[in-house]
Amino acid sequence: MQGNLPPEAQEKIEELQDLQETAQQVAAQKQQAETQLTESKTALEELDDIDPDTQMYRQLGELLVETDYGTAENALEEKVNSLEVRVDTLQKQEERVQEQFEELQEGLQQMLGGGPGGGLGGAGGA
Repeated sequence: MQGNLPPEAQEKIEELQDLQETAQQVAAQKQQAETQLTESKTALEELDDIDPDTQMYRQLGELLVETDYGTAENALEEKVNSLEVRVDTLQKQEERVQEQFEELQEGLQQMLGGGPGGGLGGAGGA
């Protein structure tokens, strides 16, 4: 079917496919960041229930190293703040990609005959 389309339409279809792939990647990154944010917020809330004198450990790669309450709390707060910014940024990026996708889709529809499905070989009478 794409072989019958004008080169400009084929190019727009390829751009749509690229944008769709980008949207999927951004959505996956956002989901991962949201999961990390939820986990970090939960850990920060749990820290409130722990005695500040409790011996604590922090994971660094494959190692657990001893840390104190204040350091653990500060690290979690920084992580939560950073993840909130990341989720917000990814949300905005996701919205921009969606807008670009819709604009490109509208342009393609107009190029192919006006309305949705127009010019794409609808039912023909014989």
